[in-house]
Amino acid sequence: MNTILNFLGTISWWMWIIIGLLILAIRDIIQRSHAISHNFPILGHIRYLFESIGPEIRQYFVANNREELPFNRIERGWIYASAKQENNYEGFGTDRDIYAHQHIFINNAMMPYQIGENHPNKIDKSFIPCAKVMGLHSKRRKPYRPASAINVSAMSFGSLSARAIDSLNKGVKIAGAYHNTGEGGLSPYHSNGGDVVFHFGTGYFGVRAEDGGFSMEKMIKLVEDNPFIKAIEIKLSQGAKPGKGGVLPGKKITAEIAKIRGVEIGKDVLSPPNHKAFSNVPEMVDFIEAIAEATGLPVGIKAAIGKLDQWEELADIMVKTGKGPDFIAVDGGEGGTGAAPPSFADHVSLPWVYGFSDLYKLFQSKNLTERIVFIGSGKLGFPAKAAMAFAMGVDCINVAREAMMSIGCIQAQVCHTNSCPAGVATQNKWLQRGIDVPIKSERLAQYFKTFRKELIEITHAAGHEHPCQFTMKDIEVNVDDHNLSKELNKTYNYEKTPVPFSSVEYFKKCEYLGGKDYMDKSTRIYTSVLKK
Repeated sequence: MNTILNFLGTISWWMWIIIGLLILAIRDIIQRSHAISHNFPILGHIRYLFESIGPEIRQYFVANNREELPFNRIERGWIYASAKQENNYEGFGTDRDIYAHQHIFINNAMMPYQIGENHPNKIDKSFIPCAKVMGLHSKRRKPYRPASAINVSAMSFGSLSARAIDSLNKGVKIAGAYHNTGEGGLSPYHSNGGDVVFHFGTGYFGVRAEDGGFSMEKMIKLVEDNPFIKAIEIKLSQGAKPGKGGVLPGKKITAEIAKIRGVEIGKDVLSPPNHKAFSNVPEMVDFIEAIAEATGLPVGIKAAIGKLDQWEELADIMVKTGKGPDFIAVDGGEGGTGAAPPSFADHVSLPWVYGFSDLYKLFQSKNLTERIVFIGSGKLGFPAKAAMAFAMGVDCINVAREAMMSIGCIQAQVCHTNSCPAGVATQNKWLQRGIDVPIKSERLAQYFKTFRKELIEITHAAGHEHPCQFTMKDIEVNVDDHNLSKELNKTYNYEKTPVPFSSVEYFKKCEYLGGKDYMDKSTRIYTSVLKK
């Protein structure tokens, strides 16, 4: 044994490198899984190395500021700077191609809207409540007016880390917004006091019966035990993969996730494409009404838009019976935080502007737009895009990936691998440690406040007091080379139904207004200023 050790000790370090490379070369030649490694031993690994770091090279060194997708460097930079309360301005003019297809132009007024000394926005420059009240038309027992027109979209605990959810929830409390739970159930990390919209899909996680169906008893108990739940959202489909179910692998189901979702530890869980609780539109309406009656809360639906025949059936039932969803969240086919095959993410369902305009026109033709709160979701987390969405008829905007970026997401696009380097979309405990919850929650809140502030400034520049007053004629988009830009009403062939509006001050005094902690603080500041 000593002889062998002595011999090995005589081998120099560079000889060990040669031996290692020789072993790797023999292994490459023997294996048959990778043709490049077999044909080019050792050298083939360099090709795989460059392929693995290709996205990072393109992101940081190759792509220009406006080139990347889904969010380019300028967009990400604006979110990061806004969240950190840094300078988010641009100098020397825009570097965007303002003649490009779908570029947005906001028609400013000759003289902007001027707010008075005692106006709520004079005190709180980011105060934009929703102009409509969820559930008021249907006489739900607990109507709800979101205190913020910008809110956190559906992202589940399990898909996102505990610290990420904790940061988002504490952030919305600071900003006076609401936090949509996503379909993973209500976790302790959603329970920091901010308003919550409880969302569930075909897996019924959090309100799941023993047979995998829906449990009304669990829903009632959930709402009674958690009074910060202000509304309930039923997911029909999502932009990333409409019409496709999913599997939560057993290895990802920890004891904590199993308890929250109501499933077994270590056992694969199927989320089918279809709901068990209903199989057609009339049954869905009955299901909505049953939940609303049992809980007293507004109940809505979320979907990506494609065919309209069943939506027309829903509209006809609503006209005939007066029943139906209190709000509709329209997701864009641009995809989102959910992982999906490219065939779904790239091709199934319409982009947000097309899907929403089609759906809005349908409900408008039935005189239903005033009773529904429309929520837009699909890369709308920027003031100009938000202005366009409000002009098209939305009442609230939900942001997902933009919210993730505000708490540290770097668009690594590895959400589905459990190896998110920022700790946002992973259950890896070490990676999660990179998220400092107090700091990140403040950044989420600051992103929301900056977003709302700039949206208000754009609104005033267009001559309006509140974004709900935007009309289709306030916004133009580039549509082709022949007649380069058109107003939205000419582009999408409809006029938005005017939203009833008196003043922002009226919203501030609304008995159904949410965001209690945020509003209490804002009211104290407002009152002290008036006294002075």
